[in-house]
Amino acid sequence: MQTIFKNIKGDRLIWAIVALLAIASFLPVYSAASDLAYDKYDGNTFISFVKHFMHLFLGFAIMYGVHKIPYRYFKGLSLVMIPIVLVLLVITMLQGTVMGGASASRWIKIPIIGMSFQTSTFASVVLMVYVARYMSKIKDIDITLKKSILPLWVPVFFVLTLILPSNFSTAAIMFLMVLFLVFLGGYPVRYLGVILGSGLVALVFFVMFAKLTTGPLHVKVTTWENRIKNYSNNEDTEADYQIEKAKIAIASGRVFGVGPGKSIQKHALPQSSSDFIFAIIIEEYGLIGGFLIIILYMWLLFRIVIVSQKSDTIFGKLLVLGVGLPIVFQALINMAVAVELFPVTGQTLPLVSSGGTSIWMTCLAIGIILSVSAKREEIKEQEIREDNPLEILSETI
Repeated sequence: MQTIFKNIKGDRLIWAIVALLAIASFLPVYSAASDLAYDKYDGNTFISFVKHFMHLFLGFAIMYGVHKIPYRYFKGLSLVMIPIVLVLLVITMLQGTVMGGASASRWIKIPIIGMSFQTSTFASVVLMVYVARYMSKIKDIDITLKKSILPLWVPVFFVLTLILPSNFSTAAIMFLMVLFLVFLGGYPVRYLGVILGSGLVALVFFVMFAKLTTGPLHVKVTTWENRIKNYSNNEDTEADYQIEKAKIAIASGRVFGVGPGKSIQKHALPQSSSDFIFAIIIEEYGLIGGFLIIILYMWLLFRIVIVSQKSDTIFGKLLVLGVGLPIVFQALINMAVAVELFPVTGQTLPLVSSGGTSIWMTCLAIGIILSVSAKREEIKEQEIREDNPLEILSETI
């Protein structure tokens, strides 16, 4: 254990924030998953606890392994991984099932071990690394829309097109994050307007096509429309069941909460251990618990910006922002949904909600950030050694 801590590199505060979020997730997930345990594990709630622990353990192993890789290697890896991601997304669509009449092609079954893996989450990380690579490559070149269509926007278009039918919220978040990253990378604003407009037009055509069909796509688009209508209407309907239960949970928590494990709404709230875990946290730990979670994410955002600013390359700066900002953005959306500031999206709370793929891909992204930070530490140590003649002499001897 001491050897592991000795080999940990990168921003120590990011390590601490991630560890605190992981620790804070155990009791809420254990409490919220109690109903699921009765349905799946004959009332054995400890299995849910162990499962969440194993997801986090593997996530931290991924984060540790990735942060030891020099971040410059991610440039080449992103080129290799984009075609693989496209193939995985196609396979996911082909393997997808239909639930409630709608397409549920978000997960792919991993052979032999039989585990499910959400490919869109992995695609999001790979795509952001790819975009960061491209923007760092053209930093000293006068770019035109025509030149960037094939190397930049075609891969983005294909990835988002394959994700959109089954997961609109993830596709929308990825599109916004890509636009924000290329803006930070110096992509001409006038071209961004064209891309944004093209994206909206493509979405309209997709919705029109889906409405003309009678299959899963039609059901999925109808679900999107209903969620937006329910959010904009002031009247409560049966479709508002989830959000109403979440608001009851939040109101019940008051300032100090009802206490760990004493949530009442976890028995009535669907996805209480994943999509609506924030509502359960506030019910059991009150506004104080909710504010502490928000502070941790804001602290993480602050450290991400710091690491980006301290990076010695354009690629490093864009890479950190590209994989780091979506984590905080997703967290804010999840919390906004719980308090009805945003329509229901199905986005989890990173590192806190249950679910293996979400935890693993968040840890993968944080590992990349720590890799950039670790490189900065190496440069700093080297500069210190070069400024110390006695150390140079001792190394020579």
